[in-house]
Amino acid sequence: MKRNLHQAISAAVLQLLRPLMRILLRNGIPYGTFADLAKRVYVRVAMEEFGLPDRKQSVSRVSIITGLTRKEVSRINSLPEMEDSGTVERYNRAARVISGWVRDKKFTDSSGKPADLLLEGKGATFNELVRLFSGDVPARAILDELERVGLVKPLSNGRIRLLSHAYIPSSEEVDKLGILGTDVKDLITTIDYNLNCEAGSGLLQRKVSYDNLPEEVLPELRKLAAKRGQSLLEAMDKWLSMYDRDVNKSVRGSGRRRAGIGIYYFEEELQEGGEKR
Repeated sequence: MKRNLHQAISAAVLQLLRPLMRILLRNGIPYGTFADLAKRVYVRVAMEEFGLPDRKQSVSRVSIITGLTRKEVSRINSLPEMEDSGTVERYNRAARVISGWVRDKKFTDSSGKPADLLLEGKGATFNELVRLFSGDVPARAILDELERVGLVKPLSNGRIRLLSHAYIPSSEEVDKLGILGTDVKDLITTIDYNLNCEAGSGLLQRKVSYDNLPEEVLPELRKLAAKRGQSLLEAMDKWLSMYDRDVNKSVRGSGRRRAGIGIYYFEEELQEGGEKR
């Protein structure tokens, strides 16, 4: 049974690593760098999540769990943090501002569409929008970010127009790669939960796919997925915002949890017989 489990895990890891290796190789990251990063994570997870009850986790135990030497575990523990939270934080703040602009009636016009906003002044201004949905970050910093990625346009009358209902990082690789860790981590965390939870208590994890589609239908499928997906996300965003204490100060309750829903589209070319190219 254990052998079959290890085989299944190995096969799954080979599949999920393939697109990751493609990204690493395309961006000039050699195997040695990836191996060092993997060691860091092995040690961190073992230190933080696999200790014994009521006992401080030791270097020796982490060495046994991970298969690394005690010397290597100690070396890795002494390394400085490498996390880049700046890109993710910028993404979150900009996304919240756009979300508020789209759904808060204070910032929409008579037809329900996002209104063109003055930067400052009384009433519904861009400054007020940022204050409500992005905390203490200067409005100019958020505006610069939205302009940089092409999501807003200054008008000749001094107002600012929203061009898209969704925040997507710019074409710069650094911005897009900054989201790689969080989005893929969320999906794998959900899968991990579902593998270990009791029957009937799993988290939402669904997909639909067919493997013999003609190429000509894909453009229509992409449009349909984008339209339906965006509609669902906007509806969920509206519901979640009612209970987020950063947005709605009147919400009461215990603890602090992060929760959400992600949607993605995928396609790949198959050879005759179903093999991947």
